Amino acid sequence: MSAAPLKTAHLLSDLPGDPLSGLRRADQLWRAYREGTLPAVEVIKESAAPLGAVDWDVVICGGTLGIVMGCALAQRGWKVALLERGVLRGRSQEWNISRSELAVLVELGLLTADELEQAIASEYNPARIAFDGGTELWVRDVLNVGVDPVFLLETLKAKFLAAGGHLAEHTGFERAVVHPDGVNVQAGAGFTTRLLMDAMGHFSPIVQQARGGRSPDAVCLVVGTCAQGYPHNDTGDLFASFTPIQNQCQYFWEAFPARDGRTTYLFTYLDAHRDRLSLEDLFDEYFRLLPQYQAVELEQLQIQRALFGFFPCYQKSPLRSPWSRIVAIGDSSGSQSPLSFGGFGAMIRHLARLTQGVEQALQADALSQPALALLQPYQPSLSVTWLFQRAMSVGIHQTVAPDQINQLLGAVFQEMEQLGDPVLKPFLQDVVQFPALFQTMVRTAIYHPGVVLRVLPQVGIPVLLTWLLHYLALALYGGLNAIGSSFSAWIKKLPPTPRYYASRWLDALRYGSGGDYHGN
Repeated sequence: MSAAPLKTAHLLSDLPGDPLSGLRRADQLWRAYREGTLPAVEVIKESAAPLGAVDWDVVICGGTLGIVMGCALAQRGWKVALLERGVLRGRSQEWNISRSELAVLVELGLLTADELEQAIASEYNPARIAFDGGTELWVRDVLNVGVDPVFLLETLKAKFLAAGGHLAEHTGFERAVVHPDGVNVQAGAGFTTRLLMDAMGHFSPIVQQARGGRSPDAVCLVVGTCAQGYPHNDTGDLFASFTPIQNQCQYFWEAFPARDGRTTYLFTYLDAHRDRLSLEDLFDEYFRLLPQYQAVELEQLQIQRALFGFFPCYQKSPLRSPWSRIVAIGDSSGSQSPLSFGGFGAMIRHLARLTQGVEQALQADALSQPALALLQPYQPSLSVTWLFQRAMSVGIHQTVAPDQINQLLGAVFQEMEQLGDPVLKPFLQDVVQFPALFQTMVRTAIYHPGVVLRVLPQVGIPVLLTWLLHYLALALYGGLNAIGSSFSAWIKKLPPTPRYYASRWLDALRYGSGGDYHGN
């Protein structure tokens, strides 16, 4: 496939940490997804026998994002144990997010304003959106802040322990038994808890069992590097494409300044067909195209680290646990849209909602499966994005004009730019609201009818009909959210159990309509 099939192996082989071996392990897992050979897992069982007294209110499995929720709950007085299979330490690569989204960490008391500034490792402006042959536009203050995960996790870990939380490192989740009055978690030693939270990510064994080994509806493949040696550039790319469809994929790029170099990603949306390219194939494409993308020769670069992964997405998301006393958060829950491959942003967006929801569930002992399912409700603001994902991907045997996806995206973003930041900025942060979506669709259909008509056979009638239902639900949720918000003060005065259920109804409307977005 690639003009230089050994390029990736050559360039990654000398990097510290042996990323080439990690890449090939990830490729083995990706191959198992494509071939349907993932082993069946059964890590959750149920027992009718009472457990008796439990040691913890909450046990969280998975420390990288779990520490955020764990710290929030521990500071509110709950007995929390956090299990991490290795050492809880942030990675070197920054997490990109918008500054306004980080305010929740201060609002919840997890960081002081000064600590938040220390956590920000890099910041740039503006960011570009560009498609081959289409309009180029620039935005400010969107996903332009790089958070230092090492500092953030060390700070949260210290506050978690100071609040009485228990951190069990080198303690990987093994299995759990759900009893009527608690959960017995096996992870080296035993932990008994009222509630088990799964923060182990996309490949969590709990998620695998809950989804029954089902093949993902879509996948995002991502490869990239952080490197030094680029020409000086203080701007970034949020979403860029400069090539037509190749290898039945539309390649997209992201780039931004980082503390120790410049980070560039190549990503693509596809299905899990067995004939799809591997991560190493995509890395070969990355190195083939990078010189053209960044106007640099590979020999000029000093690669600091390699970045890669694949992110399975399911239309049946967010994931509702089929068991009582278990809830998924972060990447495990699938609460980010199929367009997003970063779980940190989704975790931060839902942090206040989940913190309040879990606390109210514990107070009301609303820990049954139906009660906890309300913590991960249907959100039409996420479900409508599946049409966008399908419009940016090509079936393995599908015939699509080489420039069709670029032309569609160029037309859509051109109209978003005309409508201004209130339409453009929420969409770039995975927030879809009915008024903005309606205006964008109408303008695109009026000014680019040919582009719209060409995409219809690409996505298919069944997908369009399903999307229409989510689109109508988005409109309904928007209207109900405007009504429901007037009840918020009254709901706060209710007893614990009705307050829990009424608050989850308001949260579902607010987040499901994109009403949680407050701008930059």
